Amino acid sequence: MTMHLVRRAADVPEPPYDELGHRRRTLVGEDDGSVHTGFGLCEIRPDGRVAAHVHSYEESFHVLDGTVILDVPEGSCLLEEGDYGLLPAGVPHAWRGAGDTGGRWADMLAPVPRARYGYDTQAVPALPARDPVRIDVRDPRTRSLGHFEPGQMDPGKQSQDLLAVSASMRTALLVYSGITVKMMVDSDLGAVASTMFMVQYAPDGVAGSHDHPFEETYLILEGVVDATFDGLRYRLVPGDCAWAGAGCVHGFSNAGTGPVRWLETQAPQPPVRHSYRFTRDWDYLREVLGS
Repeated sequence: MTMHLVRRAADVPEPPYDELGHRRRTLVGEDDGSVHTGFGLCEIRPDGRVAAHVHSYEESFHVLDGTVILDVPEGSCLLEEGDYGLLPAGVPHAWRGAGDTGGRWADMLAPVPRARYGYDTQAVPALPARDPVRIDVRDPRTRSLGHFEPGQMDPGKQSQDLLAVSASMRTALLVYSGITVKMMVDSDLGAVASTMFMVQYAPDGVAGSHDHPFEETYLILEGVVDATFDGLRYRLVPGDCAWAGAGCVHGFSNAGTGPVRWLETQAPQPPVRHSYRFTRDWDYLREVLGS
């Protein structure tokens, strides 16, 4: 059984806007065999809205372009390109369009919404539509929100100002073997079911084949990447999305001359130990035993 999928940007039809001016393209969902991951692209018109509701799952988001307003019981936030955040299970929230173009964002839903239970969503009374304010990522009261800039992926530009653009200390860069990781949503921000982070590969960046006891998604944002999932090879370009189920053996390499960058999610959250099982380690053991 294949435990992965690749969705080409050109092959995913855009659904029509609903009567409120919102639409969502499902890229990974229950029909794909996913248990822990719902992943999609949302779009809202400038005058569009999503009525107040709650989920029985955790929702993380990352604004790809435009502007959008998020209403929660504590207030209303104006979100712009690069902003991200976490909506815990059971938190009432609503979305509104803003600006001249509205907004577009990626969302990660964990565990996967189930059609037989109304997609685990329930309408609730309307929230007050207050004047929105920009998030203050250093304010502990808004620690479930943050902001990402591509420059944060450059290890040589990690000034104190850049490091301070999150309430989570765990968002400092992780750099290894031509790969840079910038954590966005994690347990420090209140997530319990998933993570969301940005990954960048230098031209020589390579991740050898490995698997995990959790599901991952990858939305390519920049560059060209060669990916292998369960022995099948794919070339991924911006707009493409891939999903690797638990136990899917996968690996990546930069296929271009510039950086590769993608948005990645994991669900459930990785265990403290043994979250990576590298093929090379077991190949080495067989060689040692064979000699």
